[in-house]
Amino acid sequence: MAKLKTGRHTSALKAVRQAHRKMLRNRTVKRTIRGAAKEFYEAVAAKDKGNTTKFYNEAASKWDKASKTGAIHWKAAARKKSRMARAANKLAAA
Repeated sequence: MAKLKTGRHTSALKAVRQAHRKMLRNRTVKRTIRGAAKEFYEAVAAKDKGNTTKFYNEAASKWDKASKTGAIHWKAAARKKSRMARAANKLAAA
């Protein structure tokens, strides 16, 4: 990066660029996990036991990966996975 005029902090400019990149990445990750959860809950509503387990495994994996990278809080991911597991087990028992 070329030298800037006085009064501009290169570290601040770099921090802005990094924050923007992370925001875009996190937004994409959040969209994918919300979509996976939506597929799961649609399968639960349709009472489709086979797809429910498949979609639960996919969604749980995506929640774990999102929490691992810091896109969402790990306790939020655990809470969502727990609620999905309860719904899947309730459907399996019925």
